[in-house]
Amino acid sequence: MQLGIIVPTYNERENVRTMVERISAALSGRDIQYEIWFIDDSRDDTPVVLEELASQYPDTVRYVHREEARGLATAVVEGFHRSQAEHLVVMDADLQHPPEVLPVLVERLEEGIDVVIPSRFVPGGSDGGLSTLRKVVSWTARTLGRIALKRLRHISDCTGGFFGVRRKVVEGVELSPIGWKILMEVLVKGHYETVHEIPYQFEDRSAGQSKMSLREQWNYLHHLGRMVWGSPDDRRFYLFCFVGGLGTIVNLVVMAILYHGFHLKEIPSSVIASLIAMGHNYLWNDNLTWRGHAHPVKWRRMLQIPIFMIISAISILVTALFVKLLVWWHGDAVLGQFIGIVVSTVWSYTANNKWTWKAPDERRSGLTTIRVTHEDVR
Repeated sequence: MQLGIIVPTYNERENVRTMVERISAALSGRDIQYEIWFIDDSRDDTPVVLEELASQYPDTVRYVHREEARGLATAVVEGFHRSQAEHLVVMDADLQHPPEVLPVLVERLEEGIDVVIPSRFVPGGSDGGLSTLRKVVSWTARTLGRIALKRLRHISDCTGGFFGVRRKVVEGVELSPIGWKILMEVLVKGHYETVHEIPYQFEDRSAGQSKMSLREQWNYLHHLGRMVWGSPDDRRFYLFCFVGGLGTIVNLVVMAILYHGFHLKEIPSSVIASLIAMGHNYLWNDNLTWRGHAHPVKWRRMLQIPIFMIISAISILVTALFVKLLVWWHGDAVLGQFIGIVVSTVWSYTANNKWTWKAPDERRSGLTTIRVTHEDVR
């Protein structure tokens, strides 16, 4: 097996030697040809230590010192390009990612798993090496990522910096990372079908200083926004929600005018308001949310409007039902309208994405199903 271990470094002179020794011990006696690529942006004498290590371990240690380029994620991408190994592992140089996990990680890659992620949050794992503040920051970043991006929702440790991939996962993928969450971009853009998480104990930093800063948090939010916009499925959903938000305003304003201003009964007011909002939403979704998804066959494209109307009619019925329920419960009809809109939005997006605007290429190829599994090691 050929293995490339990519380690970004920034002022880690106190850790790199110990790291090489622990990696060597962990992989000793195994039929693995491995190389450790240190991609170094240090401003101290870390390059001197790396040069000594490269001389001491000429078959395994490689390094490149960058004067201009900066950033953990860009270092990982450079490591992907530098290493020619079939299997790639990324880990930090601060020893909070224990090299002793490598044998299990490598075994899973050999078994054919596309992406292997050591996780702090599956049974047997722990994030005990983080301070309380860092745990809160980590939880917030992880939760935002899992909410915002569909491919991350079943990954327990999507913001970690410790992972292994088969080369095909990142080969030909245009990665444009900023900040420090390169794993998220690999998961969003990579070519893979299987993800396996194994537990590990996140260790205390024994030497050196943490690189965490407010700037890195801002970079993370910037990166997250770019990934959402660069992911067609996720971008489409948020555009749909944007259009739906505009439609909700139209719907509620019309409903309030008809019900409170003209004193129409609740059901006619609800239906008329929903019909007006439906026309508004179709035009916006056709020209924005699913732009470019018009069916090339004209007669088939003409069916989009009646399909959308049928889906919307069901949504209207659902919304009206909630209005009636709220009135029965002596609540406000406009509040019932709002609740109905929220419930029907989930139905409407799913149905329209599947039937109304599904592009021909999506029909032929289908969507890749990502299988995520976890390993319970106690």
